[in-house]
Amino acid sequence: MARMSYQVLARKLRPMNFSGLVGQEHVVRALSHALDEGRLHHAYLFTGTRGVGKTTIARILAKSLNCERGVSSTPCGTCSICIEVQENRFMDLIEVDAASRTRVDDTRDLLNNAQYLPSRGRYKVYLIDEVHMLSAASFNALLKTLEEPPDHVKFLLATTDPKKVPLTVLSRCLQFQLKNISREKIVDYLAKVLDDEKIEFERAALEVIAKSARGSMRDALSISDQAISYGQGRLTREDVAEMLGSVGPDEVQAVVDALSSGRPQSVLTVSNALAEKSADFEATLAELIEALHRMAVDQALGSYHGPFTKEAVQLYYQIALMGYRDLNVGPDPKTGFEMTLLRMMSFAPDAGLATNVPANEERIDAPRDDSIETAAPTSGVPGNVANGLLKRWYDLVAKVRLDGVARMIIEHSLLVDEREGQMILRLDPAHDTLLNDGQVKAIERALQRELERNVRVSIDVGETGSETPAARNVRIQAERLAVAQQHLEADRTVRSLIDEFGGKLSEVKSLRAGHRDGG
Repeated sequence: MARMSYQVLARKLRPMNFSGLVGQEHVVRALSHALDEGRLHHAYLFTGTRGVGKTTIARILAKSLNCERGVSSTPCGTCSICIEVQENRFMDLIEVDAASRTRVDDTRDLLNNAQYLPSRGRYKVYLIDEVHMLSAASFNALLKTLEEPPDHVKFLLATTDPKKVPLTVLSRCLQFQLKNISREKIVDYLAKVLDDEKIEFERAALEVIAKSARGSMRDALSISDQAISYGQGRLTREDVAEMLGSVGPDEVQAVVDALSSGRPQSVLTVSNALAEKSADFEATLAELIEALHRMAVDQALGSYHGPFTKEAVQLYYQIALMGYRDLNVGPDPKTGFEMTLLRMMSFAPDAGLATNVPANEERIDAPRDDSIETAAPTSGVPGNVANGLLKRWYDLVAKVRLDGVARMIIEHSLLVDEREGQMILRLDPAHDTLLNDGQVKAIERALQRELERNVRVSIDVGETGSETPAARNVRIQAERLAVAQQHLEADRTVRSLIDEFGGKLSEVKSLRAGHRDGG
């Protein structure tokens, strides 16, 4: 006796009517009302990320339009047309994958047949998936038909990238934006499915799957299929996490601890440990971003008790986002992950500003020392004018209210010219990674508030020629600590303690770690 072939969950459970859809109630409501009231449009565009139900809704709509019992939002599902649509063999439902049929001749041949009446159904339905992949010439051909569509034709377009669809086409379609399905709804749906399939599962395992699916029900079902095989018919959190290479709270905490230690070796140790577990570094970085977000919320609410300052959390979040975006650009994800964490440590606002100064040293934004580098930041500017700009810039940076990335940028910049309401800054090339228009605008607004007048700010990148506020602060801090260490080494009480207990003076630290408003 031949064994029946296994049907994957994503295909087996594809909804056959609107009531079976999960998480797209707003679309179902609008389409149901239009079908039941006979208010039909000639073209519909469904947008959204993969696996949220775009083509499924389009097929149900095709069934609703052609059901032998009449147009309605509740097709019978038992007539010959409903069955043929469900089995992908209905002649008047023409499905097109635009990604593989981009040639204009293909599109013209397809649309030339639109003038002919349907073979069996009420309407000839064109379902064009990933419509944004059509060429410009193909879009022009489609537009001609959309402008004067035959009464017996309906167009159902689906895309994950509506921005690439020409406005002339968008304006002729009734648009529906499908939402990413929430984790809670995915977990609840999977629990029901697995109960029906008589498969044992831990709810925590379903939560891992839902998180990995990122709003896609199709992906959630596909991952569940894999997990069923991997766990030999049983889903546990441990098995699913191992299969996906996902990380839990312990791994994320290990990354946070490594960052807060200030030791690059700790970061590399954690990274190697994650690699041994075959962890997904993209998912790990995403988890770290979520953890930083929670820290920022707790700090805003006054309930945070962790190791990082507000400035550090904001900066780490920005760097993590950029690292996440570029993770697959580098040689491999592990390298990108490590570079992201090392960049956080290098730019940490409370970690000595990428120098070897101890992380919990006192930070001084308004140094009392009056020494100013005499090297002019701009060629052709007299020394006294350049020194005046430096002094003015140091004072202004100390006062201006800025945090995170914007604070880092101005602290590594110099004011090189100021005229006619414009301030021209030069940023040290070693710190241009996070410079963008948004940060320039933030700096501009902060300077306007401090100066109480309108100014325009522009920032170029180049050699500064003089100490930036950041470099000056670090130098003065180091000098003060060196003086403090000399005093302690010369102090008789300290010397007697060292001699009596056989100790040594290894490091001097400020007691005002993280303080930024004092001298």
